Amino acid sequence: MVLDGRHASIDRKTNETAIQLTFSVDGEGRTELETGVPFLTHMLDLFTKHGQFDLMIDAKGDIEVDDHHTTEDIGICLGQALREALGDKKGIKRYGNAFVPMDEALAQVVIDLSNRPHFEIKGEFPNSRVGTFDVELVHEFLWKLALEARMNLHVIVHYGHNTHHMIEAVFKALGRALDEATMIDPRVKGVPSTKGML
Repeated sequence: MVLDGRHASIDRKTNETAIQLTFSVDGEGRTELETGVPFLTHMLDLFTKHGQFDLMIDAKGDIEVDDHHTTEDIGICLGQALREALGDKKGIKRYGNAFVPMDEALAQVVIDLSNRPHFEIKGEFPNSRVGTFDVELVHEFLWKLALEARMNLHVIVHYGHNTHHMIEAVFKALGRALDEATMIDPRVKGVPSTKGML
């Protein structure tokens, strides 16, 4: 995959996972994803397409135990790559907000690329699993992404009754909100903060 614009690569190895990840903010929605966690792969593909990013992941983890370490560590690597790719954040919009419906479900994601990591999620998923994927890992992935990217991330699942649809709406909204927040605004001189830095 040839990457353009703001991008970064992360290579992370632990006793539980080995992850190579490359992320481009200024992409075309291209993916090359080998995560070992099929539902997460599906969600990351949606996130990338709707954010118009480029994302390559080659992850090997202890999925014979469960999907936790792999999912969490991919969130860590993606957050680190996002933070590195944005550099000093000069000229970005900083804030992003997206509502996305998926059939009966409606999700909203609001982002501030503030350098002050925080994560909130509101909403209840009806089921604890989607196929073999443990739904509590959605929280783990998003929290580690927000922490490592040093962003303020708020997720609201307004309603829905199909857990797959609800999570899908979240990841699509995440892509669209992050796309907005990372856009270069020609009116912005320096960084969008009265502090003079983010």
